[in-house]
Amino acid sequence: MLLLLISCFSFILLSKSLSSKHQHHHRERRLFPPWDEAFTTTFMTSWFQKGTLQIFTSTTPLKKLKPKAKNLVWSSSTENQKEDHNKTTPSPSLLDLPELVLDCILDRLQPAELCAMSGVCSSLRERCVSDDVWEKRMKGKWGKVIGDAAYREWQWYIALKNRSNLLNNQRNQSNFSFESVAKIWPFLSWFNIKPRAEKELKNGGLAVDSIMAWYLALETGRFSFPAQVYNRENGHAGFLLSCYDAKLSYDSKTDTFQARYSPHGRRTTEENISWDRLRAPPVDTCSYDLHISDSLFELKPGDHIEIQWRRNREFPYGWWYGVVGHMESCNGNENHCRCQDTDTVMLEFKQYPSSSRWRKTMINRENHREVGNEGDGFYGGIRKLYNQQEISMWQSLWPNQVLE
Repeated sequence: MLLLLISCFSFILLSKSLSSKHQHHHRERRLFPPWDEAFTTTFMTSWFQKGTLQIFTSTTPLKKLKPKAKNLVWSSSTENQKEDHNKTTPSPSLLDLPELVLDCILDRLQPAELCAMSGVCSSLRERCVSDDVWEKRMKGKWGKVIGDAAYREWQWYIALKNRSNLLNNQRNQSNFSFESVAKIWPFLSWFNIKPRAEKELKNGGLAVDSIMAWYLALETGRFSFPAQVYNRENGHAGFLLSCYDAKLSYDSKTDTFQARYSPHGRRTTEENISWDRLRAPPVDTCSYDLHISDSLFELKPGDHIEIQWRRNREFPYGWWYGVVGHMESCNGNENHCRCQDTDTVMLEFKQYPSSSRWRKTMINRENHREVGNEGDGFYGGIRKLYNQQEISMWQSLWPNQVLE
């Protein structure tokens, strides 16, 4: 208490001394009124009477200090300079960002947003339609179902479209020249008519052979591509644990596909096919051709395989899942099994009961070709499955009950 009292008196005395010392030099600069005796007496009396320190709030608020004339002039001139600076300095643009930052922004845009961004200006258009930007998006969404067969189909699609444009141009223009062809020709890569920089149409059109054009053709369903469908015809019992070639078109509204199968079958179309029932063809073999097997001498009991099978020789092959089993002469003991050393291989399809004629078949390792008959169908080439992901996919399609 005594220390607080001493501090108050010290502050009052110090204020008075400073005020009197600089009174004739800085009278106009004083920010607070001088501490007079009346205020000091009132403060100390109140403090001693109540025993606590009271904070007084003046009923008359302090007036704000008015700036001097020169300050007003300086402030006005500063504001004018800011306005002039805003008029002369252009607002920051997206293209002013560093290259790496701009690439990171574009990398996070959705395909629809990239298409919108490409219409902003020519500089952004060049970036937004480049193959480097769209390659990642193509692999991310379509990589699972797009294979070499689909790519070849796309190249043929481009070639036919370009040929049609070229013929129309020949009919409509009498002064036919190389430059007129260059305006409409999407410049197929194997023709090398023009360098990459001239692949854009002069009116700003998108190069037809770009990855962006391919992505949009798939997304809109304008381009139908070859792929394979698991459990054809929506899980029909006759096609369980099989995978057949089809022409697929995408429906973006339902995020599903429509498949058109070979005309030799029960049905030629199927709708509402989900992504998880599709795959790109694992081998580059036509569905009517025999696949040449390269792993026959490696096969041993327990291996997972796919084998071509068709009902008759007019039908296309489908791929069917099975496993390598033990020969009838083998008791299944791993320590004494010699099935891998025999000339024949036993294939089992365990989705069928042991009494079914579809349960087992045998093939020859030495000179395997298509084997079978009109009653049991025809067995073709074999693929040994090394990838656990492929095996897991087949096992996830296993039927809930044994097929008849």
